[in-house]
Amino acid sequence: MQQQKIIFKTLWWFHPLTLVCLLAGLFVAQSLGAAETAAVKTIILATTTSTQDSGLLDVLVPVFEKKTGCFVKTIAVGSGQALALGTRGEADVLLVHAPREEEKFMQQGNGSRRLLVMHNDFTIVGPPGDPARIRGMSSASEAFKKIAASQTLFVSRADNSGTYAKEREIWTAAGIEPEGRKWYQQTGLGMGQTLGVASEKAGYTLTDRGTYLALRKNLALELLCQNDRALLNIYHVIEVNQDKFPKVNAAGSRMFADFLVSPEAQQIIKTFGTDTYGEPLFFPDAGKAEKQQ
Repeated sequence: MQQQKIIFKTLWWFHPLTLVCLLAGLFVAQSLGAAETAAVKTIILATTTSTQDSGLLDVLVPVFEKKTGCFVKTIAVGSGQALALGTRGEADVLLVHAPREEEKFMQQGNGSRRLLVMHNDFTIVGPPGDPARIRGMSSASEAFKKIAASQTLFVSRADNSGTYAKEREIWTAAGIEPEGRKWYQQTGLGMGQTLGVASEKAGYTLTDRGTYLALRKNLALELLCQNDRALLNIYHVIEVNQDKFPKVNAAGSRMFADFLVSPEAQQIIKTFGTDTYGEPLFFPDAGKAEKQQ
């Protein structure tokens, strides 16, 4: 009987402790589960500054977040930098406009899926006085030649962006190397900031149409050269490859990519900017054949 009392007492003291341990373990498990869920719900988007500066993401992202309950952390940099983040597995999904670099990215196995989303175009803008006399020209390379010949200030992003890559292509087509020239200034900044520098210093620059239209009212710059096929500006969404980068949020990446090419998002893209600027800033392309530059 005495032995039974001892066993009973032992069990009586052991039981609450066990219960506490079990509850603590359950709390930890729930906390870990919540943290894991939060991680899955957070999507890191690396994108070009034009989608941010134009205001397009300010419309698209809240719609996506409301539909899915996910949170999109946006890193707005040049397309080259966005692709570099993807190459290191430091972003889940990319929205970029540097087709040649994107193709290399995919060939290296860094991306699992690449989809056409939209396009607009690049334009050459400059001071109202237009000292290089390029107004109305439709050949970007010829316009660059006249800017160089007049030695009028040209402001370059020089930031490894899709816009800078396009600018370099045009200088090459024009047969001119602007590096080191007094009239050629490099900012290392995004599109909005570079437009600001060009405006302040009465210089020319290459810009995507969407960012220029969004900021035009605050700029002393006019649209001077456009409608060259070489100025086509194409955007793709790329899902970073989870097989190569295990920490990538593949489920979130796919959801965001699917959203961008969905009828709902494509309709938003189609009408974005029309009310404010009198014309759309981007043109939806989901499901269409790849455009060629």
